[in-house]
Parts: sequence; C-alpha cells; structure tokens
Amino acid sequence: MTELWEASVRATHDFLGHADIARLRPRIRNEYLGAVTLRVFRDDIGGILGFVGAAQGHVEMLFVAPDARRRGIGAALLACAVRELDCASVDVNEQNSQALAFYRREGFEVVGRSALDGQGLPFPLLHMRLVSGKPVAGAV
Repeated sequence: MTELWEASVRATHDFLGHADIARLRPRIRNEYLGAVTLRVFRDDIGGILGFVGAAQGHVEMLFVAPDARRRGIGAALLACAVRELDCASVDVNEQNSQALAFYRREGFEVVGRSALDGQGLPFPLLHMRLVSGKPVAGAV
C-alpha cells in the first residue's frame, strides 16, 4: 500500500519534492496506515487499485493507482467512507487542484483553511465538509 501511495502522490502532488516524499514514506508505512480504518478497492485478481483511510468521521487519506485513475475508483472509495465509516469531512492540500475538484464533484465544500499541513509544514490545507443532504456522486 505504501508503494501505491507513493505512485499516487507522485502523479498528483507535484508541489512535493523527492525529499518530502522520502520523509513521508516511513510515516505512511509505520504510523499513518495503522491509525485509520482502511477500505481497499481490488481488481479481479486481488491487486490493490486504491484505498481510503478514515478516522472519527474524517477521510484521512484516499489514493488511487495512477493507471487506475478516472475509472470511478476514488468515487467508490469515498462513497464507502461516507456510507460505512460516517465520513463527512476531509482536508485537501490547497495546491492539489485535482483533489479539490474531485471532492467538490463528490458533494464537499470548503469550510476553512490552515496555512500549515498536519506536520507544521507550509503546505496549506483546505478543510472540506460534505454538503448536508447532498448524496456523494460515487454512491450506488
């Protein structure tokens, strides 16, 4: 899962440098994945195409393999997080315009901003909330 995370980050987080990713990789593997409830999207032979991690009603992470993007996997994972894990909020890096557009399409709106990310680094976060009464687009 750490490999999928890294491939996804490299494809979507162009504001992060190699050193940023190298610093995050062991934390993802050793801390962050174990701190969330995970749901995984697998292909027909069991390969992981994406995953979502949530804690206390908040989507902490959602990553899709680069070659599996734009196939509805992210929307399905998000719908699962909303439906099964009672998620109604997510933080998005302000520089990640793809993620911002995705969550807006899925019924989330920006409700706040922090100048620093969760590790105190200057990667601003947009705090988003699911619009009340609006179904997540990926829900089936």
